[in-house]
Amino acid sequence: MLIGRILVVGGGTAGWMAAAALAHKFAGTALAITLVESAEIGTVGVGEATIPHIRHFNATLGIDEAEFLAATMGTYKLGIEFVDWGRIGDSYIHPFAEFGDAIDGVPFHQQWLAQMGTAGAFEDYSLPIQAARQGRFRHPEGGPYNYAYQFDAGLYAKYLRSYAETRGVTRREGKVVDVALDGESGFLRAVTLESGETIEADLFVDCSGFRGLIIEQALGTGYEEWSHWLPCDRAIAIPCTNSGPIAPLTRATAKQAGWCWRIPLQHRTGNGHVYASGCLGDDEALEILLAELPAAPIAAPNRLRFVTGKRKRQWVGNTVAIGLSSGFLEPLESTSIHLIQVAIGRLLDLFPTGAWDPLDAEEFNRSMALEYTRVRDFLILHYHCQQRDDSEFWRHCRAMTLPDSLAYKLELFRERGVVVQYREGTFQEPSWLAVYLGQHVIPRHVDPRAGGEGVAAAMAAMRAGIAAAADAMPMHEAALGMPA
Repeated sequence: MLIGRILVVGGGTAGWMAAAALAHKFAGTALAITLVESAEIGTVGVGEATIPHIRHFNATLGIDEAEFLAATMGTYKLGIEFVDWGRIGDSYIHPFAEFGDAIDGVPFHQQWLAQMGTAGAFEDYSLPIQAARQGRFRHPEGGPYNYAYQFDAGLYAKYLRSYAETRGVTRREGKVVDVALDGESGFLRAVTLESGETIEADLFVDCSGFRGLIIEQALGTGYEEWSHWLPCDRAIAIPCTNSGPIAPLTRATAKQAGWCWRIPLQHRTGNGHVYASGCLGDDEALEILLAELPAAPIAAPNRLRFVTGKRKRQWVGNTVAIGLSSGFLEPLESTSIHLIQVAIGRLLDLFPTGAWDPLDAEEFNRSMALEYTRVRDFLILHYHCQQRDDSEFWRHCRAMTLPDSLAYKLELFRERGVVVQYREGTFQEPSWLAVYLGQHVIPRHVDPRAGGEGVAAAMAAMRAGIAAAADAMPMHEAALGMPA
């Protein structure tokens, strides 16, 4: 094998996910994996809320779900509730599932559009939404819907550290203060710690967070900024005690210049406020967040600054950036851990086993750029397609010029309800439908085949079946094995 030594720079969620996945992939080989981190450097702890793909990551590593949930104080998640986004007073849920079934060969959403006004709400045709509204959860049988987790990201990193170290990963304590580059190839040869110790490796995984210690500070990759489409650049996070039932969903409530999150875990509730500093002061942002808390805070506010965008290249030479060092997209759709997971998967798929081939890095950078771009477009959709007129922030978002990729997709839906399909990309048709219709984007025309005889009766039966199935589910706490 070309690579005999891997050094992961930085711990936290990204670092330990990468180390654990590499240790699993190369178990039984002579590959040496080392992770260097400093206990003096805090981690951001992104990703308390996730999307269903995380289940595949855990399953691949052979992680038992019950053990994982107990170790991370995790809860089940059926979707994300968006409050006050389309209009003040709105509430809709983006579930991890299809809406309804096709009738007479016509997509369900087209049939619903043809019956709009008499067929009830679009969310009446989603089992996970109906369950989430009642605080219920049951593992899906036969795949009618999917689910994700909400968990303490710090505990997840700790759990994965134990997993990785058990499988041979060596942890080194220390701050990286310098790097050594090969003058001829431009590849990284070693890092130097504050103690003076030097650690050499063949492949470096930069999980150093926003700083981009290697990928940016040493290699000068450059950053592609998207703040003109996603203007929020600050966040405040603060946990509080639990109050009331533990909802099996994440909540995102739109505010005057951003939005507040609420993520229920077994032992506490995570809260935060993402906002645009150009429209809202830090003190006022904190006041809004504190007013939103459902119970007493249990820690001091943690303030973050960020610039939405991505590195122009995430794999350079023998260095691969994963996590915040590769870019940042705000947590509105819970994609932070997912983007880490995608990057790890791409690295494992393209892992060099012969001579260094520049095509490996080229393909990694192409596919990750596409992944970031498509998540970006989905996030922009939430900000742009709304009818709020209560602040300059929302008026700006509604009037901004969209990226061509999103403008094209949006116009096709507005004309005939067509959802453009991708071979690559995180969010598929049901996700786009949830946001389009949840935020009042109604097509000008519907499929002419929709609305035939018997459709109304079929939809009524479908709606009644979903309601009955949701009513029969256990409460979320019972599904977690917690006392009622």
